[in-house]
Amino acid sequence: MSEKPIEGNGKAFLVLLLPISFLIIFLVATWRILLAVIVLVIGFKIWQEYQWQQWTVRVNPIFHQLVRENQGRLTPMDLAIKGNFPGTTAKRYLDTKASEFGASIVNSEEAGQQSYYFITASILGNILDNSEPVKGLPAQPVTKTARSLLAPPTPQEEPETESLPQLTHEEAKRSLEKQLIFGSLIQSELAKRLNVYSSTVYKRRNDPEFPEWSRNKDPDGIAWSYSERTKEFFPVEEKG
Repeated sequence: MSEKPIEGNGKAFLVLLLPISFLIIFLVATWRILLAVIVLVIGFKIWQEYQWQQWTVRVNPIFHQLVRENQGRLTPMDLAIKGNFPGTTAKRYLDTKASEFGASIVNSEEAGQQSYYFITASILGNILDNSEPVKGLPAQPVTKTARSLLAPPTPQEEPETESLPQLTHEEAKRSLEKQLIFGSLIQSELAKRLNVYSSTVYKRRNDPEFPEWSRNKDPDGIAWSYSERTKEFFPVEEKG
């Protein structure tokens, strides 16, 4: 009675032992070849990654230029055309940059491709400056003297509001010293200093008469000029 279970267990053990034995013999005989294959595969992967990193270093300037020109919005086709490389490579690159910078990815059903939105500080500043006027300070009526210094409004331009915040000379001076640490002001800061809405500065910034207009509005009589490159405003140096 007890010999049959023992015989059955022995056969089951042999069934398992034979494949394990063949595997051990195979590994002992070919371990050098298998090790060489593994090393080659790992080395090839490392080489591919190195090549990719070197390629992205060359493409980064093109990417930065497109971000500035397109206000942060890019598609794989934009990058592929500009850099003259395949679209799949451009998409892989943008996916990497989107993960690195936390960009937003929007699927466009009409265009049939993805759009990547990279928001920089200057782009965000322009969005905020153009969205809302300056608020939060107590309003006081504008005097006739101050109004007389303004250039006459054009038909397309909105008239100045009747109540705008006023800054004292000392407050304006301290504020200017604090803001000009980096040598320039952004649109909302200049609008607050000139005692006008940010939208007014935005509409006048490319006007040839903007320096003289800003001088008349500035509490210290400083003329300001606008830089298209940096999207900031700089004091105009006096000549002579």
